[in-house]
Amino acid sequence: DYCLEHGLPINRCGKVVVATSEAEIEGIHELKRRGERNGVDLESIDPQELNDIEPNARTVGKALFSPTTSSIDPRRVCRHLASDFPANVEILFGRRFIGRGPGSVRTDRERIGYRYLFNAAGLYADRVARAFGAGTAFTMIPFKGIYLRYTHDGLLQRHVYPVPNLRNPFLGVHFTKTVDGHVKIGPTAIPAFWRENYDFKSRFDGGEFAEIIAKEARLFLFNHFNFRQLAFEEMRKYSRRFFISKAQALLKQLDAGRFGDYTRPGIRAQLLNRQTSELVMDFLLEHAENSTHVLNAVSPAFTSAFSFARHIVDSSASRMNIN
Repeated sequence: DYCLEHGLPINRCGKVVVATSEAEIEGIHELKRRGERNGVDLESIDPQELNDIEPNARTVGKALFSPTTSSIDPRRVCRHLASDFPANVEILFGRRFIGRGPGSVRTDRERIGYRYLFNAAGLYADRVARAFGAGTAFTMIPFKGIYLRYTHDGLLQRHVYPVPNLRNPFLGVHFTKTVDGHVKIGPTAIPAFWRENYDFKSRFDGGEFAEIIAKEARLFLFNHFNFRQLAFEEMRKYSRRFFISKAQALLKQLDAGRFGDYTRPGIRAQLLNRQTSELVMDFLLEHAENSTHVLNAVSPAFTSAFSFARHIVDSSASRMNIN
């Protein structure tokens, strides 16, 4: 709605979710049930109907069609939002959170006072929260998501997704139709070795490296949430051939030679419950003194950002003594 209201580009292409085996058909039905509970427009379709909707996608038995799924440009949306802010709103970039003081937070450049603080620090949300006595039962495990861009037009008309493993919060390698009509595959969910491990040199932090390696080694040793298989599977996606093969299973035809370079990766800020050693599968807020902390924001966090923001403010309003 925001994009349409403000004339921002949007590609209303729709999405199909396909099964690669009979074992995944129940996953199709479960996604349909979840969508219906949340008022989402979804259609359960057979292979012939899928062929009419997305001729190059293939499925076993059943597929799911979401006609309202769209693509937008997140950077343009964020820039437009920033330009919409009132004149008394200031955005500060390039700051590092150092700690908390009385009614203020300290960065590496200044001290900033507040009456009420909202922490949406992503990869560092758990650290900020702990300074306020919140989020003590949780820690952050970063996962790296990379994409490959397809360099030829005409491959697909819509997004094509696999049935996700409902035991973890990752969607699996899928085809995304971008706002400008290009196609890319991804993302991976490769365990990262420090919080901003975008490549093997950027923003390396030795303390984070030691901390996260220790966490991941423990998860690997005790195989919590089947982490060992996840790690092996995801690390293999550094191989272009293997990465492309995971996507290839969703389509009838795909020329593996038409993929370009990897795009700039993103890092997923994934919360881990320290007590159960399980990944947190849903949105999670915690409140502390004069503050609210967004500890976990899972997919579709950006899509639901406006609704989620309203929920955050509503859940905090009584604490702020405002209506």
